Amino acid sequence: MVDGERIDGAWCHVWRRYLPGSEYYLDDLIVFADGTITCGESTDLAGLEKMLASGRWAVTNPGAPPLPDEPSKWASRHGEPLTPEGFLLEVADRIEELNGRPTSGQRCWDAIRRFQQEPVESNRELLRAAYLAVPPHLRIYVLGDMDRQDRPLRILLTDMGEVVGGDGPVVTEQMHQDALDYFGHGDQGVQEERERLAVQHADDPSGPGRPALVSHETFHPQGWPEQPGLFVLRNDFPARIVVAGESYASVLHGYWALSAADASDRSSIRDAASGREAHDLGGRATHRSDWPDVRLAVMAELLRAKFTQHPELAQVLASTGDARISYTGFSDSPFWRDVPEGRGRNWMGRLLELIRSELLARQLLRPENSSAPD
Repeated sequence: MVDGERIDGAWCHVWRRYLPGSEYYLDDLIVFADGTITCGESTDLAGLEKMLASGRWAVTNPGAPPLPDEPSKWASRHGEPLTPEGFLLEVADRIEELNGRPTSGQRCWDAIRRFQQEPVESNRELLRAAYLAVPPHLRIYVLGDMDRQDRPLRILLTDMGEVVGGDGPVVTEQMHQDALDYFGHGDQGVQEERERLAVQHADDPSGPGRPALVSHETFHPQGWPEQPGLFVLRNDFPARIVVAGESYASVLHGYWALSAADASDRSSIRDAASGREAHDLGGRATHRSDWPDVRLAVMAELLRAKFTQHPELAQVLASTGDARISYTGFSDSPFWRDVPEGRGRNWMGRLLELIRSELLARQLLRPENSSAPD
């Protein structure tokens, strides 16, 4: 986080040493969208290049024996060896990817499309340059074909009468045409898959939704504000509800009262002076043996009661649109709340989204919104 803004990153392992001649050890190299690179210290792409050149950082295990030479480059199933130069290209690609910009692999595909549309020599040269801009150790993956790897592209970039890769087949006009047909068949398969998914995923949102809404835990020692706004989404917000014939001062009162195995505990929790007190009493009480199995359904029913019995609160929930609701805080367990790095399950946020959808569905399914059958 930088000044409240989330900066995405990615990581990999590198070998690192403190001083020349000292032992290497494995460490995490982290690359961020803003170009910052960290591995014990912060740098950028130019600094990474210097670190690799000096031997402070290494991209492969310096103590490992060298890999044997491949008997045939054309027949090899392995990519080019990982080198510092190739690693720099890969890191630059990752920064582009983190920023939502095209990587070298995507630019290579753009060049393939251009050559397909107009197979002239100038476009083939552009394609060759785009292919060579892909990190050498990743070129075999650029087409996403683990059987033929990048061979169709290597054939297409080799002049007729020349040997592919120095020890491959001699390229013919038919081989060039077969390579072009390979890309054409692939495009047809991609188009068919898109058409299939368009039918199967027809109910997917057509555009981006609202930004995520974060519901923060709050405490009002002087009482809730006259216009609480989105704070009404919190379970301790005082909104009396009736569920199964019992009245509760808030969702939190209802949840913890219903969790208690003993009737006297249920009564004291139900009559607690605040939601926080109900929470504390409920946390100390003995719970029903089946509570882990039913608590989600119970919470869903309590929320339905809250937002159907209080239309003004339902309007606040509906006003959040299709935003993902992140229910945060410290009092609730990670099962209910959103916790950074995926350590929380955010069931409260998910249930609020469900109830929001149910409220809208009730409006849609009202009799006055239904047309008479023919």
